[in-house]
Amino acid sequence: MPLLRRLTALAGTAAAARSYVRKNPDKVNKMAAKAGMFVDRRTKGKYHHQIDNAVRRVHDITSKPPRPGTGTR
Repeated sequence: MPLLRRLTALAGTAAAARSYVRKNPDKVNKMAAKAGMFVDRRTKGKYHHQIDNAVRRVHDITSKPPRPGTGTR
């Protein structure tokens, strides 16, 4: 039963994160870039390409217009 509670909490957290991303795409992009730079510095550039790809994907996802029928914006 504890697993089910954890999954329920995780689903609620994911829903809250999606809602925040829809409402604040600029803030999400800014913080993703900042986090990417921090991790890149800490790893001394070893994972630069992977970090850059992840930040780019965040930007791509947040800059897309909402899908029809999702009821957002």
